[in-house]
Amino acid sequence: MSENIIMDKMGIVRALSRIAHEIVERNKGTEELVLIGIRTCGVHLAHRIAEKIAEIEKSEIPVGILDITLYRDDLLKRKEPPTVRKTDIPFDLSGKIVVLIDDVLYTGRTIRAAMDELMDFGRPDMIKLAVLIDRGHRELPIKADYVGKNVPTSKSVRIKVMLSEEGFDDKVILKDDQ
Repeated sequence: MSENIIMDKMGIVRALSRIAHEIVERNKGTEELVLIGIRTCGVHLAHRIAEKIAEIEKSEIPVGILDITLYRDDLLKRKEPPTVRKTDIPFDLSGKIVVLIDDVLYTGRTIRAAMDELMDFGRPDMIKLAVLIDRGHRELPIKADYVGKNVPTSKSVRIKVMLSEEGFDDKVILKDDQ
């Protein structure tokens, strides 16, 4: 099994800075903008992007937390019972531009589950998607609006985002199980 670092700490910083600038630019500011991070790494990335946007625009962006566990389409196939953690969206989504944030976009099933859950909290005007890594292999017609890095992979490869908030050095690792 081989392991390669495909993004180091500075690469992550640059990618999140670029994503923050693109979010501000494409939405013509931050009015009606909210960020929602998908547990776990998506939440940390959402907070980091919110900090970058605050530096750029001098305004605070609301950040919510989404736990999609009960909305997954593979829930009944799992051997172990799922660990459900709290979803925390302390603001109304109606009329908002929601930027959904996750670490890795792969099949699209996590994002589908996240959108299903979001609709239980209101009807946003728009949902956009920001991901640190897009690795391809979509099973659903879902595309990210903001991407830190495209990393075409084979299905035998795993991508792990490691962040300081989880007790690691910031980096993205590509592991080949072959």
